[in-house]
Amino acid sequence: MDDEITVAELFAGVGGFRLGLEGYSDSENGWDLPKAGPFRTVWANQWEPGSDKRQFAARCYEARFGKGSVVNEDIEAVLNEYDAGERRIPDVDMVVGGFPCQDYSVARPLSQAAGIEGKKGVLWWDIYRFLRLQLAKSENNAKYCLFENVDRLLKSPAKQRGRDFAIILSCLASLGYSVEWRVINSAEYGFPQRRKRVYIYAERGADWDLEERLTGGVIARAFPIEEPEAVWSVTIPEDIYETSQSFNLGGKLSPFADAGVMVGHNALTCRVVEAYEGERSTLGDVLVPEEEVSEEFFVPESQISKWEYLKGSKSEERVNKTTGFSYRYSEGAMSFPDATDRPSRTILTGEGGRGASRFKHVVKCPDGRLRRLVPDELDQLQCFPKGWTNTGMTDGQRAFCMGNALVVGIPYRIGKEIAAEHHSCN
Repeated sequence: MDDEITVAELFAGVGGFRLGLEGYSDSENGWDLPKAGPFRTVWANQWEPGSDKRQFAARCYEARFGKGSVVNEDIEAVLNEYDAGERRIPDVDMVVGGFPCQDYSVARPLSQAAGIEGKKGVLWWDIYRFLRLQLAKSENNAKYCLFENVDRLLKSPAKQRGRDFAIILSCLASLGYSVEWRVINSAEYGFPQRRKRVYIYAERGADWDLEERLTGGVIARAFPIEEPEAVWSVTIPEDIYETSQSFNLGGKLSPFADAGVMVGHNALTCRVVEAYEGERSTLGDVLVPEEEVSEEFFVPESQISKWEYLKGSKSEERVNKTTGFSYRYSEGAMSFPDATDRPSRTILTGEGGRGASRFKHVVKCPDGRLRRLVPDELDQLQCFPKGWTNTGMTDGQRAFCMGNALVVGIPYRIGKEIAAEHHSCN
């Protein structure tokens, strides 16, 4: 089709980008997700470092999208073969991916947030290399990009705030891309989970008006904001190495705010206030009937006090087992059980398993018992169809996949605006 947008999905997980862009129909399961536009995923890669036992996300992807739908190999090895002419990867119009975010995640202490120099963070360079290889084949390839990461990306690492994101912007600018970015809290736009992630949309060869694009671009049309009170400019160094060495060196705050746009190496950025008046979903909207919950998900009476301690506020003396140094540890209380009349907290990879945890969700049943969330509920908090990850995985594996996933409705809404812009330009 002339207006078709072919897609490569990198770091595909269980297919969140593909679901959002392509939609999905399965009458047997009662699944019917709408298409965002004329998107067709023609190549995907998913690989979890480790043994074959770690490849459960790729097996789920293949179970849902068909045998051979995903390349389950290390992306670096795949690109080495592609570069050497030993492997074929089709030409694509668009590249998407939620590149691994562990090094930026707020779930880890700041001292461990190694950023783009970290073991997982370096995988950005595989995206950059993939784009360069596509463009080397044809300047018409990879016109559009859509990436997702934790919002901490905008201010990491701790000693050079904003450097990691500046490197990414410098990379994209060097390839001729103009860029929009936005931190989106899914709950502020009606979804049942509070999940803040930065979405990066890039379009090659676009010559946008920066001020107009900031509040009227693809992402802003999909997720409207109020007129910003203040806007400031940021210059992105042209040399990527220079960016890594000197960008905002010594700066206490990142120059990048929640929203921004870049053309060439010039960027505007601002803080945002969401402008949404639609329907809103809550945690309670995705809870399954109690009769569908197996006994292993209920919290035993003997364990409730441990859960209460972990969820409660603390101010206590502790001793570092390595150094012997004594220190005071403090943290605030968390809701226990979780409120079901509001969007849930962000779900994490460790939601699975019976053990007590500060971060796992616990809800109160009509009969008064407490229980953890079941995998079908985690699927739905990410706006996947109920049972999407029910492909032979364990409770813990399904939770891991959803903790690493994205809210499917976000690429769907952004995809609709990309498709509209693509159609108007063709």
